[in-house]
Amino acid sequence: MKSKIHRCNCRKVWSIQNRKFKITVQSILLTGEWIAELKPERKCEPKGFVTTKKSREIVYNPTSKYLENFTIIDKLIYDKKNVNFNIKNGKCLFFAEDGTCYILKKET
Repeated sequence: MKSKIHRCNCRKVWSIQNRKFKITVQSILLTGEWIAELKPERKCEPKGFVTTKKSREIVYNPTSKYLENFTIIDKLIYDKKNVNFNIKNGKCLFFAEDGTCYILKKET
């Protein structure tokens, strides 16, 4: 089932939403494929968010021990003014508590 992930800066949490539920968490590890979606015509935020087709690939509030299996490759940056992401798709993201989003690579 398709899920949308975005940052709720007013509450300093990440929001995960699909047609069945909406939850907020401090951090998220997405272990599968993702796509950046943009909706610049929307009147309210978020106009940009990350989507994934498989909800089972979302880990809520992962432990630091679990994150040791991944290496940080780059940052996913959302330009709110121009409604754009620096990278459009990929695999493995970590949405950190401080609001930063990291592109990861799984260790072999």
